[in-house]
Amino acid sequence: MSLTQDLDKILDAVLPGDPSFRRIEPAVMDDRIRDARRWASEGSKEAFLLAAMRLLALPGNGHTRLIPNDGIQVLPLRFVSLGTAVRLMATALETEAPRGELVAVNGTPVDEIEAAAATFLAGTPQRKRVIGPILLAWPHALARLGFSSNRDTTEYRLRDDNGRITDLTVENGRTVPASMLYPRSEHGRADPAWKPGSLAEITDWLGLGLSIVLPSFFDPDRRALPEAIAGAAKHVRTGPSRNLLIDVRGNTGGDFLKTLPLVDAICEDQSRRFAVLVDKFTFSAAVVFVAILRHWLGDRLTVIGEEMGDGFTFFAEGGLLDLPVSGAVVRYSTAFHDWENGTSDETTPPEIARHLVPAGKLVLDREWVETSTAENAEGRLYRQVLTSLDD
Repeated sequence: MSLTQDLDKILDAVLPGDPSFRRIEPAVMDDRIRDARRWASEGSKEAFLLAAMRLLALPGNGHTRLIPNDGIQVLPLRFVSLGTAVRLMATALETEAPRGELVAVNGTPVDEIEAAAATFLAGTPQRKRVIGPILLAWPHALARLGFSSNRDTTEYRLRDDNGRITDLTVENGRTVPASMLYPRSEHGRADPAWKPGSLAEITDWLGLGLSIVLPSFFDPDRRALPEAIAGAAKHVRTGPSRNLLIDVRGNTGGDFLKTLPLVDAICEDQSRRFAVLVDKFTFSAAVVFVAILRHWLGDRLTVIGEEMGDGFTFFAEGGLLDLPVSGAVVRYSTAFHDWENGTSDETTPPEIARHLVPAGKLVLDREWVETSTAENAEGRLYRQVLTSLDD
């Protein structure tokens, strides 16, 4: 089997039907296709995957991209974009390394590498920061970007929370499957295998109000999410009318239609003040959830955090396409979402179009960036936010 078969699958099954490519100039697309075909013909898998990443990143749509994780090997280091920095969050192969901020790779500052990698990554700048750290552990990608060490090692400079600098050298041959450290749907937690224990975690903060943590809207068995949302909606309707905080940080999406009973329950109460916590990992259906709340609650909703992983206008739906030769996966789109203006087109499914609302451009009411990994930091944040809603 040849890598050209993988490319042909992309050309036949993705590009013609993905509406996000309609605005790309044919000459630009042809140039990217030629580059991918050249590497595929040479049998250079990693070079082909990077070329395919550049091709599928053309629309700047976060739901359309090549996901190389299942087809590559990386150094045993898990980097995550947390707050304004990239941090080393976990290791594999019993690798000893201090946790902390990544300062440089092979002597090059991280922000320079991120800028050079931008054309390989799909979506908004925040989305690029979510999916980009895998490149920092991928020796071939670093070499392709021009940041290899010219040796058989990769050198990392790290800064811990006390400001101490540590240099870490890893042999390039000491790799693990990327999927071991980098999940397809990047959630930002230290544990790459993290799964939510509950899809709706409700806490009563003793007179201050309620918090509802919604970590994910993915529900493979199609029963857990409706049950969790129904429980949360009942709690909102029958509980004391106090301020409510909803946390969708790290929520990478799923099925927003299943969350509408909770939206209805929230919007029925005219006496509460509301806050929603978001971050760069808030994506897809979780972005839609925030857009709907913003539209119906108006200035009764305080949006706190950092810019999300997408805006209110994007292409989504679609699905996943396996590339059997390389082992990579393509995420493609089929439908237009415009939650900024509340408009649809011929690609928007009717079940989505009927719920579209003009939420406008999302402007954060308060910027807050995650910096603490201390125990109980989340509880302190929730109390602080709930208290501030009465100010």
